[in-house]
Amino acid sequence: MATVDPSLVAHLPLFAGFGAEDLAEILREARSLRFPKGSAVFEEGEEAHSFFVLLHGHVRASKTTQAGEQVVVRYVAPGETFGVAMAIGLTRYPATATAVDDSVALAWPSGTWPRLVAKFPALATNTLQTIGSRLQETHTRVVEMSTQQVEQRVAHALLRLAKQSGRKVEHGVEIDFPISRQDIAQMTGTTLHTVSRILSGWESRGLIESGRQRIVLREPHKLFVLAEEDPGEGGSPVRP
Repeated sequence: MATVDPSLVAHLPLFAGFGAEDLAEILREARSLRFPKGSAVFEEGEEAHSFFVLLHGHVRASKTTQAGEQVVVRYVAPGETFGVAMAIGLTRYPATATAVDDSVALAWPSGTWPRLVAKFPALATNTLQTIGSRLQETHTRVVEMSTQQVEQRVAHALLRLAKQSGRKVEHGVEIDFPISRQDIAQMTGTTLHTVSRILSGWESRGLIESGRQRIVLREPHKLFVLAEEDPGEGGSPVRP
């Protein structure tokens, strides 16, 4: 197993505040794993055998409803922690994690978590800060689902993804991983048909470019204005 250079990960949120020696000790417990595009890192309901830090690529976290529908919970970007079920008292993974492009992650056996956080309490603190920010994001999305038009929800989803994993290109900001219209539908609680209609309309207005599972926000500011529009000021009623 190759040794991970501590200097390559010292800046990541999970390792904030650690010196080189402590970080090297934590990394000795980890192994580097590759996940080809489309492969599962772990499945919902599977025993939580490991926790991870994503080094390269992107991972989609999704859940299956009782009706068998897929809901995209979030996307994990490089540098983020995921699968830390032990930190919230779970013995099984609450969602499925799938590599959306070729990805590399550091993995620690879940059995090392109690020992590591006992010796390095900042690991728990840093992890809980990450979990707290994700919980706040979830609350925001619940409010959006309850109060906003679907067009606003889609705009918010694209802006959120661009903020997390945006890459500046000649014509705007590209969401820097493969994402389909079905993925966006599963993120925003609507249908593929509705998302396709909205994105096609925005494309004709020059707000976005899309194709081959790639989306470029050509006019992010206009999408932001659209996302924040008050339905009472000329907008249409909330609809699925």
